[in-house]
Amino acid sequence: MRRVAPLTDTLIRKSKIKEKDYTLADGNGLHLLIQNNGIKKWEFVYTSPTTGKRRKTSFGNYLNTTLQVARQKRADFIDKISKGIDPIDFKRTLKEDIEINSNGMFINIMEEWLLKEKKDIVESTFKFKDRCLRNDVLPNVKRKHIRDIKIHDIVKIIEKKEMNAPEIASRLFNLMDNLFKYAVLKGYCERNILSDIRKSDIIKPRKVIHYEKITNIDILEELVKSIYSYNGNYSIKNALKLVLHLPLRPDNLCLLRWQYIDFENKTLVIPRQLMKVKDANLDAFILPLTDEVIEILNEQMLINQSFNATKDWIFVGKSASGHINKESPNRALKLMGFNDKTTGRYITLHGFRGTMRSLTETMNEDGRFSYEVLERVLDHHEKNMVARAYNNKSDYFKHFIPLLNFWTNFIILLRDK
Repeated sequence: MRRVAPLTDTLIRKSKIKEKDYTLADGNGLHLLIQNNGIKKWEFVYTSPTTGKRRKTSFGNYLNTTLQVARQKRADFIDKISKGIDPIDFKRTLKEDIEINSNGMFINIMEEWLLKEKKDIVESTFKFKDRCLRNDVLPNVKRKHIRDIKIHDIVKIIEKKEMNAPEIASRLFNLMDNLFKYAVLKGYCERNILSDIRKSDIIKPRKVIHYEKITNIDILEELVKSIYSYNGNYSIKNALKLVLHLPLRPDNLCLLRWQYIDFENKTLVIPRQLMKVKDANLDAFILPLTDEVIEILNEQMLINQSFNATKDWIFVGKSASGHINKESPNRALKLMGFNDKTTGRYITLHGFRGTMRSLTETMNEDGRFSYEVLERVLDHHEKNMVARAYNNKSDYFKHFIPLLNFWTNFIILLRDK
């Protein structure tokens, strides 16, 4: 084999530009490519020890990479090849590891995961997750890579939260569990450490407490009259009037948009992704609007217009540009005196659903409203996905019309009694 004479800086500087690109060899796979545009670039050619194929890589331009540096890089590459390591693959893996190490810092994973979650959940749920992670978790693990977080770190956070907010502690455990699963999926860590522990071993089981509801007709009459005569914020008053007639969840009520209302067809249509059950196989949640509900909405629209409020939200807040807070109606109910559990004069926004469900069932002596209709008007669905898909094919909307008319007439009867 012909021996290649090593290059010198003098030879390189004297090399001239030609019509076609050409190379100056330094031996052992290293050569300098002289391009017809005057650029001189180091290249290294070798046979991969893992695939047996010829590969080529660049060591940079001659202006930035001296002959001595290029030879050192060649020596490093040859050393790896002799050990059975493909240097190009090694460099790529090293770069990926560096990126994973950087992105794998807990604060970076948290931001990445929250950004993903924001696209799939309602605003209020996202704010809860964001607040929990930033306030309860981040201060304790901010400077840690997720691989370095230990079980005792998580247990300490959960136990501290359980002392004053057990319900939040339970949801916080679920949040961390989902975040770790995401980190495993993205390759930031190899396993979800929360899968090694049981939530019940950290968080004491809690008794299920159902939302308080009013089923005493006399007390309900007082509630209806109090709401219709309420002298506080007009959006709060009309939101409470509306929920007397439509059994919406607090989030769906307070975040109602005008675009969900079809006055011509007298319907309310809430996108499925904004409901508690977000099964993509389920249709949007549709309710018929009674004449009384239409009147409440028209009244709200006129008042909004008089205050030049946003044309987006139905029940606007104090700024007239955002929606009301779901706790504001609860505060109004307390001001009205419905805050005494001992006498049965107690209810929160969510309790209106239970009141309607209980009383319509009690007054349904002739069986005109089926169990399925009473459940579906509250957007309750079977947990079994097969049963859920089957029942979704039924057209409940036409059955909602007489049910909601019946309930609205009952509420109006109490109001005018």
